[in-house]
Amino acid sequence: MEIHGSEIQDSVTTVCFIYLLYCAFQYWQRYSYDKSFGQKHNCLPMETWLPYKWPLALDVLKRQYDAPPDQRLLLFMSQYFDRVGPNMTFKLFGNQGYFTADPKNVESILSTNFEDWGLGSRRPGLMPMLGEGIFTQDGRLWKHSRELLRRQFVRIHHQDCRIFDEHIDDLIRELRFARGVVDIKSYVFRFTLSTTTALIFGESIVSLPGEETATFESAFDYASYISAIRLRLAQFEWVWKPPKFQEACAVVKDYADKFVQLALDDMVKNGEHSASETHAFIIDLYKELRDPVLVRDQLVHVLIAGRDTTAFTTGESSKITRALIGKMEYLRCVINESQRLYPQLPINVRQSVRTTMIPSGGGPDGKSPVLIPKGTGIGYSVYHMHRLKTLYGEDANSFRPDRWLGDELNGIGWGFMPFHGGPRKCLGRDFALTEASYAIIRIIQAFPGLRLPPELTVVPPGEEKQSLTLVVSSAEGCKVLLN
Repeated sequence: MEIHGSEIQDSVTTVCFIYLLYCAFQYWQRYSYDKSFGQKHNCLPMETWLPYKWPLALDVLKRQYDAPPDQRLLLFMSQYFDRVGPNMTFKLFGNQGYFTADPKNVESILSTNFEDWGLGSRRPGLMPMLGEGIFTQDGRLWKHSRELLRRQFVRIHHQDCRIFDEHIDDLIRELRFARGVVDIKSYVFRFTLSTTTALIFGESIVSLPGEETATFESAFDYASYISAIRLRLAQFEWVWKPPKFQEACAVVKDYADKFVQLALDDMVKNGEHSASETHAFIIDLYKELRDPVLVRDQLVHVLIAGRDTTAFTTGESSKITRALIGKMEYLRCVINESQRLYPQLPINVRQSVRTTMIPSGGGPDGKSPVLIPKGTGIGYSVYHMHRLKTLYGEDANSFRPDRWLGDELNGIGWGFMPFHGGPRKCLGRDFALTEASYAIIRIIQAFPGLRLPPELTVVPPGEEKQSLTLVVSSAEGCKVLLN
């Protein structure tokens, strides 16, 4: 049967017409649903906008990427929250999204309406470095990963402070050789890396050659830095994947692979029971996952949490117990205030997986719910939420540990979120707080004269240069005099 060109053209035209009708129907159906959802929940549009001058808000994008060399990106973002308030909407390349530092909205995203939100662009942004694990997974896979790791932290919770002794002893020994002004930041980073690798790998970093460990630390820092840039690019993460980044990710994974292989070799040689005495974390994961690569990825997830977060918080060890630490009220206040001003994950993002709402930010007074259509992205800033004057008073940007004494902050609730919140709340919270408290106590015992150098220029919190990767720290270190 002969088919003429005109018949093909008519068929194509018909198919295209049907497809356009289908798209129009889908849009109408979606619009009708979103409209009825918004009416049902009394949603109003958010009237506070991210200020911009250039079309498509390109000037904001340019200034955001001009800010990192000055190492004050979070301070740059503070000007918008100070001018506009805790909630704002924006359009970038025609896509509408939202920023929030409002505790009501953060609670809704992370807890109340948890199932309405997914990781969105965070997964592809972090996958090259982290692989499969709790920070890159949603749904059933995330629940499985979390349960696997939860068992490990329950086991760790019952151990006493002696698990830190070897590592803090090494740190103090190294500090005793230091002279003059000392940047204690690098020493503390090394300490947390040592404790975390001992915890999850069964062997500390000292079990591998020093040069290899230094290479790992450098690769880890660089991979974290590029991953953070990729997260800020959102759905355009694919444009920033330099060869050096891929090499750094490979170094991190190779490093973790070595420890996984050590544990598996131990199990083959000496049996599961014997291997579990040293490599309990790895062996338990392997029994469940049966894949060394998946085990490796889970370990890297825990490593980035344990190595990077505790390090920023910063007599006789046999007398220091969890119970004693729990009685040191002012130490708790100091750690709380440090975490308030410098939360481990300063900024994060979510994307709605279905039409939903946030409870605050809509209408002229900003107090009404806001309709969030499916596929909408929201960035939430714990860093700026922790500095809201409506929550912490006019001195919200000041370091004042006394604010945590008494009832000044009773009922702060979601206004203080140092370890995330909701179902994804940090599993290592107890470990991190105990580690930080123990390290502070031991360092002060060893160096009771520790103080700031008199010639050091002190700037207000938040105005210092900051290193912003996946977490935030001082870009100029932490310089002290030990004696």
